[in-house]
Amino acid sequence: MPDADNERMSRLRAAAQDDLPVVTDPFRALADKYDVAEMDLLEELRQWLHDGVIRRYGALVSHRKLGFAYNAMVVWQVSAERVEEVGRSLADDPDVTHCYERPPAPGFPYNLYTMIHTHTEEECRHKVEHLSATLGVEKHEILVSAREFKKSSPTYGGVAGRPPRGEEGDLDE
Repeated sequence: MPDADNERMSRLRAAAQDDLPVVTDPFRALADKYDVAEMDLLEELRQWLHDGVIRRYGALVSHRKLGFAYNAMVVWQVSAERVEEVGRSLADDPDVTHCYERPPAPGFPYNLYTMIHTHTEEECRHKVEHLSATLGVEKHEILVSAREFKKSSPTYGGVAGRPPRGEEGDLDE
């Protein structure tokens, strides 16, 4: 029976990674699509949440279609003693959509990375200046996105053949 269990888990993983259909009963539709019982899918999702396999189940919003046309990665140079404090403060800011730590690279001393989406360049620069002053982090750079080639959620566990997320022609120019 191990092959049947592996196949079932593969289908559950695929269902969990697929887009929720916009229907009255989206989990039933996913379960039907992947040939699993709806209760099995919901129970597995609850268990994965409980075990920390997944942190949340949410929706992706197209920021450009909402009018947030200016996006930039802001890199920050923060001392090791303050990285936790500053990282948490940046992550708590509603205009910061991503925040993570990376080791500095040779010639590039920045160790905290944030993504900020605003309506205009001026709004972004103002936001960064405010964060810099509030957090006491002077060394930072604003890296502006010039063009987007791909944006999708990762897939795990051999889920192949899924159509890419996003719409054709939805690349940043």
